[in-house]
Amino acid sequence: MASLQSSSVIGSLAYSSGRCRRGMTRAVINMPKLRTVGGGQSLRLPARDLVQEVLDRGIGLSAATTSHVEKKYHSRTVSNVSDPMMHKNIGEQRDNWNSLLLTSINAITLTAATMAGIAATNVGGPLMALKLSSTLMYLAATGMLVVMNKIQPSQLVEEQRNAARLFKQLHCQIQTTLSSGNPTSSDVEEAMEKVLALDKAYPLPLIGVMLEKFPKTVEPAVWWPQHGQRQEGRTYGNGWSVELEEEMREIVGVLKRKDTEDYLRLGKIALKVNKILSISGPLLTGMAACGTAFVGSSHALWAAIVGVVAGAMASFVNTMEHGGQVCMVFEMYRNNAGFFRLMEETIESNLNERDVGRRENGELFEMKVALQLGRSLSGLKNLAASSSKKGEAIEEFASKLF
Repeated sequence: MASLQSSSVIGSLAYSSGRCRRGMTRAVINMPKLRTVGGGQSLRLPARDLVQEVLDRGIGLSAATTSHVEKKYHSRTVSNVSDPMMHKNIGEQRDNWNSLLLTSINAITLTAATMAGIAATNVGGPLMALKLSSTLMYLAATGMLVVMNKIQPSQLVEEQRNAARLFKQLHCQIQTTLSSGNPTSSDVEEAMEKVLALDKAYPLPLIGVMLEKFPKTVEPAVWWPQHGQRQEGRTYGNGWSVELEEEMREIVGVLKRKDTEDYLRLGKIALKVNKILSISGPLLTGMAACGTAFVGSSHALWAAIVGVVAGAMASFVNTMEHGGQVCMVFEMYRNNAGFFRLMEETIESNLNERDVGRRENGELFEMKVALQLGRSLSGLKNLAASSSKKGEAIEEFASKLF
């Protein structure tokens, strides 16, 4: 009899365990049933399989969530691959615009000046044809110069060149995040904010959203998302100390007083020169058109002089402006100032973060700042010490690279 009861217990255990393993959903919803064995004694099934199934389901849910975030982050990576190539291609196209327009306008202007000079030595039918042709060519050159000076192709090229470089840098950052571990939703949002900030800083369209080529005030270029200032904290750790914070504050002061200010000053000079050249080119071709219109009249001598000399000067001014790419130099200075402004905000953001654990590691951050400025760690410390002693009287710039 005892052997029969033992066999019944073993059989019910095997049968119940088999039912418990059949499906995940059934194991979670249906609680283990109580089996009555022999003289009314109850036998409770082990809950080990049930707990394991619940844990497996939780792990699977977490893996699914992580996989979804990775997919979103990876989709951002895939779309980011085409951005540098697109900006590079657009930049090459606009570089061709600059070369072709410069060559065409100079050819038209010099041809018109030549025809004006020939017209001054002829009378009769050829005079009218040469004079009319020269005037029309000067008017065409004036219109083309107005459009070219409005869009500034060489500055557009520099914008797209910077955009391609920054998108490549962002792509490398995303790849590093993917390879170092599982990205979070905040990483996805941060990447999207950076992409939108880059699109706003360096737009592709020319109509409606093109950057102002002659701004009233010169400001550093901003291609990173803006965040509110955090409250300043006084806790230390994670590689941070009082000395390191003071050192970083001195570096920020030098960047503001010397590097950023100097590039903004140079940008203002380049902008003034570009404005003068942009106004002078169409003005000279317009004067030349008026001069050639009076060739053959009672003031033919002065009209011919104005027509020829103004045309030659217009060609020279146009070559200086677009051949010398003055507007590209202005954009370069503006981007350099933006680079130093980004460094200032990055350092201040870390200094003002109350939670030290959320800051970048202090030692690594110091090394990164030194590399970005082209200095060694000892050179960075010497610069901070010199700034604390001399204050605003310091003559040394923070950056050794440019």
